[in-house]
Amino acid sequence: MLTKLHTNKGSQLALGLAAGFVFGFLLEKGGVARYDVIVGQLLLTDFTVLKIMLSAAAAGMLGVHLLRSLGLAQLHPKPGSWGATAVGGLIFGLGFATLGYCPGTISAAVGQGWLDALVGGLAGIILGAGIFSSVYPRLRAGILAKGEFKHRTFPELLKVNPWIVVIPAAALIAAFLYWLEGRGL
Repeated sequence: MLTKLHTNKGSQLALGLAAGFVFGFLLEKGGVARYDVIVGQLLLTDFTVLKIMLSAAAAGMLGVHLLRSLGLAQLHPKPGSWGATAVGGLIFGLGFATLGYCPGTISAAVGQGWLDALVGGLAGIILGAGIFSSVYPRLRAGILAKGEFKHRTFPELLKVNPWIVVIPAAALIAAFLYWLEGRGL
């Protein structure tokens, strides 16, 4: 069943679009596109954004590895490098510092009708993508190629079964979320 989906680009696009709508709906329902929630996270007074991100990471990690174990999915991690990580972090940080949104929360804020996200956010995404694509050939030959990681996943790095990493990581995330809730954060 999933093999047919893997080769059908139209179905992949439709599934991706549907997943994007669900993701945006959940971001909106979680309130993470609201200015006061984002500022509260930055001031360490409201941890709604962190709770949603960590919950999604734990659920995604468990779900993906369960699908892998059942033979229904494969991982295709892309190679990374210190240079690519630095450039990506700088681009993300610049956008977040300028508007206070990440790409996902910009989409949710646009859906809610926030003009700063619509004008500044989408314009920034389009402008940033254009600038990045124009300098990409030079970046690829330069900083993006610097310090390539030998291993693409933590289980590969540790040379263990992925579940040896996934289960403790999910448990640590759950314990941290429980601790945050207990503190009323």
